[in-house]
Amino acid sequence: MFGDMMGMMNKLKETQKKVEDTKARLNTVLIDESSTDNKLKVTITANRTIKNIAIDDALLEDKEMLEDYLVLTLNKAIERATTVNETEIAAVAKDGMPNIPGLDMFK
Repeated sequence: MFGDMMGMMNKLKETQKKVEDTKARLNTVLIDESSTDNKLKVTITANRTIKNIAIDDALLEDKEMLEDYLVLTLNKAIERATTVNETEIAAVAKDGMPNIPGLDMFK
C-alpha cells in the first residue's frame, strides 16, 4: 500500500513537471490573428502574452474604429490561444494522472 502511495506521488510530481515544461513551451507557440480586412494584426503566445500588434495607418485616423478592432482581434486571438493552451495542458495532465477511483475529471 505504501509503495503504491509513493509511486502515485512520484507520478504526480512527474506530471507537475511535465505541465510546467508544457507551459514554458507554450511561451514559444505563437498565434497570429488579423481583422477581417487585415488592417490590424496581433501575435500572442499560447500562454496569452501579447507579442506584437501591427496597425494599418488608415486605422490611426479613427480612434473608435481602432479600439473596436483591437478588442475584437485580441479577443479572437486570446480565444484561440486558450484552446491551444487548455488542450496541451489537459493532454499532459490526463496522461500523467494516476488511476484514482472517483477522480475522473481529467478524462
